[in-house]
Amino acid sequence: MKRASYLLFSAYLFLGLTLSAQPIKRLYLANDDHTDYMWTGNEAQYDTVFVRMIDYYLNQIDSTQNNPDDFQARFNLDGSYWIKTYQKFRSPAQVERLISRIRTGHISSPLTGLVSTYGGQPTEAVLRGMYYAGQLERQWDLRFRLAVCMENQTLPLGLSSLWAGSGAKYSWRGVCGCASRISNASLAHRRNQLYRYMGQDGRSVTMKWYNRPIYNGRTLGGYAETRREKDPKDIVGDMGKVVEDMTVMCDTTSTKSAYPFNVAGAFGYGWDDLSTYVSPPFISAAQRYSTPLRKVRVSNEEDFFADIDRTYPKLPAESVSYGNEWDVYPVSMNETTAHIRRATEKLRSAEALSTLVSLKDSTFARDLKAARDLAWEAYGLYWEHDWTADGPVSKRDRANWQTKLHHRIVGYVDTLFNRASLAMGQQLKMATSGTAAPRFYVFNPLNWSRTDVADLDYSGTEAVRVIDLQTKREVVSQRIQKGGKPFVRIWAENIPSVGYKMYEIQKGTPASQPDAAQVNGEFIQNEYYRIRLKKSGVISELYDRKANRQLVKTPNVGSPGERWFNDIGTNDANAGNALVVENKGPVSVTLKAVSNDPIAHTVRVTLFRNSRSGMPPRIDIEDSLQANFDDVKTWAFSLNLTNPTTNHEELGAILTAKKETRGGHYASQNARYDWQTFNHFADIGEPNFGLTISNQDCSFFKLGKSTPDSLWETSAQFNALAGGQVDTYGSGKKDTLRLGIYNQNGVTKFRYHFALTTRTAAFDALTAMKFALEDQNPLVTGAVTGTQATYPETTFSLLKSDAPGLLIWTLKPSEEGINNGLIARFWNLNKTDATPTLNWSLPIRRAWQTTHIETNEQSLNPAKNSLKTNFNARQINTYRLQF
Repeated sequence: MKRASYLLFSAYLFLGLTLSAQPIKRLYLANDDHTDYMWTGNEAQYDTVFVRMIDYYLNQIDSTQNNPDDFQARFNLDGSYWIKTYQKFRSPAQVERLISRIRTGHISSPLTGLVSTYGGQPTEAVLRGMYYAGQLERQWDLRFRLAVCMENQTLPLGLSSLWAGSGAKYSWRGVCGCASRISNASLAHRRNQLYRYMGQDGRSVTMKWYNRPIYNGRTLGGYAETRREKDPKDIVGDMGKVVEDMTVMCDTTSTKSAYPFNVAGAFGYGWDDLSTYVSPPFISAAQRYSTPLRKVRVSNEEDFFADIDRTYPKLPAESVSYGNEWDVYPVSMNETTAHIRRATEKLRSAEALSTLVSLKDSTFARDLKAARDLAWEAYGLYWEHDWTADGPVSKRDRANWQTKLHHRIVGYVDTLFNRASLAMGQQLKMATSGTAAPRFYVFNPLNWSRTDVADLDYSGTEAVRVIDLQTKREVVSQRIQKGGKPFVRIWAENIPSVGYKMYEIQKGTPASQPDAAQVNGEFIQNEYYRIRLKKSGVISELYDRKANRQLVKTPNVGSPGERWFNDIGTNDANAGNALVVENKGPVSVTLKAVSNDPIAHTVRVTLFRNSRSGMPPRIDIEDSLQANFDDVKTWAFSLNLTNPTTNHEELGAILTAKKETRGGHYASQNARYDWQTFNHFADIGEPNFGLTISNQDCSFFKLGKSTPDSLWETSAQFNALAGGQVDTYGSGKKDTLRLGIYNQNGVTKFRYHFALTTRTAAFDALTAMKFALEDQNPLVTGAVTGTQATYPETTFSLLKSDAPGLLIWTLKPSEEGINNGLIARFWNLNKTDATPTLNWSLPIRRAWQTTHIETNEQSLNPAKNSLKTNFNARQINTYRLQF
């Protein structure tokens, strides 16, 4: 061999050996628009560009389908709402074309509706917002494996469980860093950039959340990772910079590498633009920058995650909450947001009643399908992430859009509830004699037997007695006024699980009973509690008579931050009108305060009869404001506790409000700490004594003087956020912008409801949640009007379970109707795995475990009326049953 040939051969051999010794990097470039709905453009504008962009990318896909696989056009939609819009404005044939490209992987879509914030959402609201994706899955035999929450800097812990339980396997976070109180230094350093985002139930999704090294959404770790300039002249060249950034990041030769992986992905191009028509540059960049040591692919995002799961099956896990930031801004329209929260809770009773009705009448509420689908759509849109309301779309237009979504949700729930309540009464038989007394039912939507108050709308003026038709005994009752309407309030005992009891109203004077509580001036008390309500509405004393403990810490009036209990910010505890006793009787007694200090407001404190079937005694506090406000207001509860710990329901999780380094659930870095999610309850207490607070209307609370970067973990002051714009953006008088909607969008009436109970044992999530669910899901009453009985005459229970820690979360006809099954969702709040048996009143023909969005996952084997199930600790499962 000649020397030149030998040298050339040696060079090629050396190059081959070098290449074989180095791992090939696999880099993914994914294109999406990043939808800033009702921020960059209004509804009509986005509807137009959604349709046009999908048409554009479908054509690009067709024109490149003969390219090598890595160099074919792909596009990721930002949410299933894109598909719904396309379905609305395009022909069935065009929709089938889109579906076919979703099926081949050239178009991908998350199962989430649009880009939303999640920290302020009720658990069930998160799930309903993904229901359209579930309908698509069943209609077209698809599965959506991606879920997205981007730009906002924070993320709740329990969202991972809800996403994974709905069928998602992957997610990615690209944050903005703009309008943020989290430092850029913090955002630039993450403990893990690829990890298993895992909930308390062990379910998880693979998460990509890169360090964001500079203040710019157009960089790795941002929400437009494939973009480098706002108006680039050389898009392909700029993408080369993206490829080089990923190549450098994938330096696995160093043992101290912050990213020890040979696979990386850069997602998103649209940034804040209304539309994104960029496809050829992705293909050109993938072709130009692929080398023997670097494979660059035009990605649909899911292919990147599939590669990661194959190559790195043992990623680290994270199970922490990062707090709330943009999530908090919906409280700038707090009453609108609170009304949706109340409707979401009311949905539980409405759907449970409609289930019983539908089991006897499969046509019930079919005509409400369109309204139902719009309500689910509204859940997916209401918490859209641009509540900052600082973009081209005006704050007024944004607020009007939010109000429209509110009407869709509340209108549907109220209609379903009213119709189901009426229809239930029509399926029960009224007395038939000529002088028959009127009958009514009391329905319990929860899956344990309950004793509680029940209010029947009753306008008669004569004295009446109420008879329990099962026991044939008179029950304790009284007449009350509520919302300007007359009611008969009864003490309803042992209402069965997901079932009812029947009662009869007879003329006559009710048996004499002592009042449920005694009032003496400012004091109201019963066997359990003594409360002092001041004229201003603050509570200056709350004494637990059984534990011999005073819960209220007397403030050092005049000192900054010192507050009373149930304090909206009063300056004078005695400023207000004379206290008034309302609805005094043997079931309950209410004491009312009215004050203008510091804002027009009314406070009602109610105590009840002593016994509640083993459940803790309850104090009801109904707070309301009768004036508009533009500042940040909180209801403060200052407690006489020593170094307490606070636990609370987030969404799909029960958190301890401490950093992970001190035994809590909050991340020790990259997090914001001043506002915690306030779903059904929060509990603040010492190891063997404390207070549980049930909440319907406030989305967040603050502990003491917590700040964005400081969590007052052992503070004994609990502050429920009543509303306001908590953040500003910019500096100086001219460019400081308050984020959210100004002046509560002009609303002048606000409702807040809290229920309190004390505990004399260690905190128990199950006890706290059951207390809150009983408070927020009152027993339902309805007149009995049927001439024939389709259900038993005195009492009925649809469901019983042998696991005390298993709580029913949803019971409803399936989305395709009761003939396709009943959907039952349960939350195991035990800290341990469970195998409970669900016992139904009807024989089960077939059963499946489904995703939370009702797509069947596995067939189960019922035994007559029973179904044995399996739950991880803290897990939510959903089932489909055909009877």
